[in-house]
Amino acid sequence: MSLHPQARAYLELYPSDLGADLASLGPAEIERMRAIDGLAERRGPLTRLPFVRDALADEVPIRVYRADPGDHTLPVIVYFHGGGWVFGSVRRNDAVGRDLAIRTGAVVVSVDYRLAPEHAFPAAADDAWTVVRDIFARPAFYQSNGHVAVIGDSAGGNLAAVAAWQARDAGLTLAHQALLYPIVDVAMDTPSYREHAKGFGLDAEEMAWFVQQYAAGADPLDPRLSPLRLGSCAGLPPATVVSAEYDVLRDEAEAYAARMAGEGVAVEMRRWPGMVHGFFGLPGLFDQADEVRAYVADRLRRALEP
Repeated sequence: MSLHPQARAYLELYPSDLGADLASLGPAEIERMRAIDGLAERRGPLTRLPFVRDALADEVPIRVYRADPGDHTLPVIVYFHGGGWVFGSVRRNDAVGRDLAIRTGAVVVSVDYRLAPEHAFPAAADDAWTVVRDIFARPAFYQSNGHVAVIGDSAGGNLAAVAAWQARDAGLTLAHQALLYPIVDVAMDTPSYREHAKGFGLDAEEMAWFVQQYAAGADPLDPRLSPLRLGSCAGLPPATVVSAEYDVLRDEAEAYAARMAGEGVAVEMRRWPGMVHGFFGLPGLFDQADEVRAYVADRLRRALEP
């Protein structure tokens, strides 16, 4: 379909993710941009929950959410925020963590992984895996019933996908992986990169800048960076993959879903028509944010049933 009217209005207000000359983004400017969230009021309400706690998972900062006031065990969902491995935080994505806890009924663990360029690849991937491993190692701390899923959007989708195959290789069973317009290949050579290179919220040039900040000099075929290059997808946890029609990342997300399905993984893939990158996190701008959250929460809830 054509670009959705809400997406068009969003792009008029916020024409790009970075909104600045890339060459000017030195450490001081990056830090300034991290401190200012011009979209804070669009990220959804900070719904009051009976349990919200900041903690550490083997030295990685996390925030734990629980909508159920009891103390019995529940499934656990690990959430990795987006932001190109450079921006984003638990605090900035507080509304998402609360919303996921309410919609799924699970304990939600939001991960404050280290950011680039101060912490280069594979720091973020290492932190993601550390948290997933800790949840399996200390179920009582998380009030976990042993059923664990991962979810992430954009760069967070990359970390969720990487943690999923690392869990498989370590013999840990994840119930599900939900990947929302994930970065799964840094080749940046797909038709969607050419079709939507500029003017759709996440420009191809900006995506190249994010990769440079996080993984300059890294092997682009390393599956910790490009899960699409994983040797085998067999045995990965069941997956929900969401793409946005007008997104440079569309084709790689869909290719990863197709590859997993072709190797025997139970996958449901949905392309959100008319949408641009980032819509999941902005219910104050996109009606489709509520739609995709309801859809993904339902998929997670069903996967986490005992």
